[in-house]
Amino acid sequence: MSRPCRCRRISCNPDTNYFKPRGIPTDMLEEINLTLDELEAIRLADFDGFYQKDAAKKMNISRQTFGNIIESAHKKIADAIVHAKALKIEGGVVEMTQAAIKGGYRHGCRSG
Repeated sequence: MSRPCRCRRISCNPDTNYFKPRGIPTDMLEEINLTLDELEAIRLADFDGFYQKDAAKKMNISRQTFGNIIESAHKKIADAIVHAKALKIEGGVVEMTQAAIKGGYRHGCRSG
């Protein structure tokens, strides 16, 4: 029996949640789902440049869990780019910070 999923804290609530290759009709594309916690991990590690330990602390999870999330996100994004698939951002077991709820980090999902 696996452990229950711990709620991941995120500060990013994007306005845009769907990306697709240009020139291919949406109904012909395979979709890949990137969860909100995976997007947050990408934002913290790759965009903001946090070390995994510090990013994990911001998300209220262990460093190992953060590593698993970021690895999954990287694979999904690579698959979408390499195989011309649509990327849909939604879902995940997350708790939004007050800034994300109020829309303070919507455009570009800046860190604070």
